[in-house]
Formats: sequence, C-alpha cells, structure tokens
Amino acid sequence: MAYTYEYPRPALTVDCVIFGLDESHQLKVLLIQRKNDPFAGRWALPGGFVDMDESLEAAALRELEEETGVRDVFIEQLFTFGAPERDPRGRVVSVAYYALVNLSEHPVEAASDARRVEWFPVQELPPLAFDHDKILQMATNRLRAKVRYQPIGFELLPEQFTLSQLQQLYETVLGVDELNKRNFRTRILKMGVLREVGKQENVAHRPAKLYSFDKEAYEQLFRERYDDLLRRGVDFEI
Repeated sequence: MAYTYEYPRPALTVDCVIFGLDESHQLKVLLIQRKNDPFAGRWALPGGFVDMDESLEAAALRELEEETGVRDVFIEQLFTFGAPERDPRGRVVSVAYYALVNLSEHPVEAASDARRVEWFPVQELPPLAFDHDKILQMATNRLRAKVRYQPIGFELLPEQFTLSQLQQLYETVLGVDELNKRNFRTRILKMGVLREVGKQENVAHRPAKLYSFDKEAYEQLFRERYDDLLRRGVDFEI
C-alpha cells in the first residue's frame, strides 16, 4: 500500500547561477527571458521544476541545457530558498546551484520556455523575476569568498599563464579595480600551487615568467591546511 502524506507538499524547483568570463575578463551571468507567466518577458535565472524521478543536480543540469543549450558544466549547490511568498503560483521551494565557466566554450541558444538567453555583466543587470536577485547576490558573495581559500577559474586561463593574467582573473572575480601587485604575487607563490614552466616567447616587451596550476600540490595543501584556509582564507588585498 502506497504511503500518503497528510501534510501539503510544496513544489520543488532548481535555479542555476552560471557565471562566465569574456575575453575582456568581465564577469557575467547567464539569464533567460521568460516566455510564460508569471513574469512573462522578465529576465530570470535558468531553472524549472524537478521531476519525481530525478535528483536535484540532474534537474538543474537538464533545465540549464533545455533553456540555454549549456551542457557539461560542473555545478555546486548554493542554498535553498523557501520564502512562502517567493512565487505567485503558490508554495515553491528552490534549490540553487552555481558555476564559473568560459563563455567561449559554451555557446547559448534559447529553447524550452525561454524566449531569449543572454550574458549580462553582473554590475548591469535588468530587473529579475521571483527572488532571483537574492539568489544571484548570494552566489556572487559565495564565489568571492571561495576564491580566497580555493583556487577557482584556472580552467579559464591558458594552460600556461603569467601572474598578471592570474591577477586580472582574481580582480574580476573579487570585483576590485586593482590588487596590490607585490602582495598578490608574494601570497599566491607562497601557497606553492603554481609551477614555473618557462618564459613568454616572441613578445615585444620583457618576457614574463609562465606558470601552470599544480593540482596535486593544491590538493595536498588543502588537506593539510583545510581548517586554516577556510577560517582565514588568502587575503590578496592587504
């Protein structure tokens, strides 16, 4: 005999905050323009309802691909949003996910119930549907906090990169105009997660050193200093 709940059940949805960096290292977020009510014509995060036979992450990846064409993205769970008034259709709880991707590797195409899909600078957003402004703000804060204790965005750089390229990436994610160059380089090199691999070639200026990310060294560092890294992070601005 099937078990039935005596309590009302809210609907369950997922929303995806997909950050991307363009060629000018501007931080952007992927939004869809809703085709249907509620909020028809309003911009929103990609997402939708969870099917009964799929996991939350599977639902997020499915909705992301269906509405934007973006696939093969590593997403992380952000938070659960459950304010009773967040959806005019009724009681809807949403589990949000986020990711950071390279725009050039993920062409977008609107489909399903998305009228349009576009990348917007995080500082120049249109009015958003539901409580998606709160979701996006939390995702932005999480991304900027995470960058202080866990290397992120290395997949957005060439396999071999300069410290200037790496600093520009961190400045973009942290939302600052300019980090202290000497402090940044001292602190990032002190972590021991970069491997020097040579120098630039065929450049008009003095060739800069090239580095690659040493994933094994980072994983060992993170295991050994996990609590300290989470508590203190790496402050590049001091």
